[in-house]
Amino acid sequence: MDKSTLHVLSQPESEGLDPLHETIRKGASALITAAVEAELEALLQQYRDLKTEDGRQAVVRNGHLPQRAIQTGVGDVEVKVPKVRDRSGSGIKFNSTLLPPYLKRAKSLDELIPWLYLRGISTGDFQEALQALVGEQAKGLSANTVSRFKAQWQEEHRAWQRRDLSQKRYVYWWADGIYSRVRMDDKLCLLVIIGVTEHGRKELVAVEDGHRESEASWLELLRGLKTRGLDTAPKLAVGDGALGFWNALTKVYPEAGHQRCWVHKTANVLDKLPK
Repeated sequence: MDKSTLHVLSQPESEGLDPLHETIRKGASALITAAVEAELEALLQQYRDLKTEDGRQAVVRNGHLPQRAIQTGVGDVEVKVPKVRDRSGSGIKFNSTLLPPYLKRAKSLDELIPWLYLRGISTGDFQEALQALVGEQAKGLSANTVSRFKAQWQEEHRAWQRRDLSQKRYVYWWADGIYSRVRMDDKLCLLVIIGVTEHGRKELVAVEDGHRESEASWLELLRGLKTRGLDTAPKLAVGDGALGFWNALTKVYPEAGHQRCWVHKTANVLDKLPK
């Protein structure tokens, strides 16, 4: 996708700023400021009994770091993080968990970027796409930046695929193949397993690409789970009528029970009935 196919619709012209949007943006800034101040106050209270040799308070306010802008869904929000001074020489510093030094975008925007990528937006079109969604404040998203994000997502997924499963026990599995045409010429089939633990917690067990829903693809996935320590089979596995999963499950986890998914079964029946 070297050639841009994105056409951004022109935004309606308006005289001046939208008062409601500006109010929301200022409110967001005030809320962030209050939250960071609360973090600072907690730190000062933590060290309130720490004194210098001459009896002065050891940890005190010491101005602010340079103001910076955080990209959010309501536009750029200007923030200032306060600093502290440690007179005792212990090296005490204030580090906001809400606004760490590396933070440039709100989490909502970071979640929007991979969604746009999966929807087929090319790396060179991200800035225009985000400008159409959140306004002119969407800056700094060059093609190289998005490419770095992509490499990071792939590494995170590889690390997740290699995680240890020896302490996991699942009572139920739901398995399915999900087809998509995103960013590919041929249909991509994602093999997905969702499990329920002994304590009733739902967890994503596996998400891997496969060749259709073939037995060979499911076998590779299930054997990979077993290699990483998932020796105990689920009491019951639920899936559609595709035979690939059931054949593979019988070979890797023969003790697991089988059940057809009622959602798939109902859809199949309704498809044969008159509209």
